[in-house]
Amino acid sequence: MKIPTRFAFALAVACLAFLRLPAAEDSWISLFNGKDLTGWTPKFAKHPLGVNYADTFRAEDGVIKVAYDKYEKFDKQFGHLYSNLPYSRYILRLEYRFTGTPMADAPSWAGRNSGVMIHAASPLTMSLGQEWPVSMEVQFLCTDTKAGRQTGNACTPGTHLELDGKLTTAHIIDAKNSTLSPMEEWIAVEVEVHGNDEVVHRINGVEVLRYRHPQLDPKDADAQRLLAAGAPLQLSSGHIALQAESQPVWFRNIRIKVLP
Repeated sequence: MKIPTRFAFALAVACLAFLRLPAAEDSWISLFNGKDLTGWTPKFAKHPLGVNYADTFRAEDGVIKVAYDKYEKFDKQFGHLYSNLPYSRYILRLEYRFTGTPMADAPSWAGRNSGVMIHAASPLTMSLGQEWPVSMEVQFLCTDTKAGRQTGNACTPGTHLELDGKLTTAHIIDAKNSTLSPMEEWIAVEVEVHGNDEVVHRINGVEVLRYRHPQLDPKDADAQRLLAAGAPLQLSSGHIALQAESQPVWFRNIRIKVLP
């Protein structure tokens, strides 16, 4: 039976609309398999790329745990666990939980302090002693920290951003509508990233920060190396990295939805 042209066109449009419908949970990709660190690469200050110093990052019981029981001292050995793939436009979801006590010789601000880096430069670009990747950080804090009064702030190692239409060179940009939760409590984080256009931080489902145009800081030494190598000033993509800053912390349910 021949279908009239107008009906064939309508049917085609309907089919395309159906195919474009979001597939609810099917479009979410787990970045952590719950068993090991496949898909992730560690980099610690003072150690070569790929060395998981003192077994700091551990996959246990469906959780990525940051632990320091095998350290003699912290000695500014800041670490990050990088996604092997870079991303540009996406929604990232994860949960974090602080536990235990920070290393005694760590800076005072590092206690009850962690985060996830977005638009992070490749760990291949980091010098041996570099403590943080050039990136944008979604900062995680809990009660009794000396690093701030709310969780979900933005930190800018080697970077700047635009807030309310103006470039800000502050290193910490405070979140709004956010508080500090107690130790041992799981906190849900969502980061919506639209390349260079816009980034949104949400804590427990509430928007706490929105900014635009993340970019390299031309005055920062690590950013200068990237610029000299041909990196663009404006950041539109990069790796995701979990922090290890001397405070034991757990991460779970790490998922990403890639946006068109």
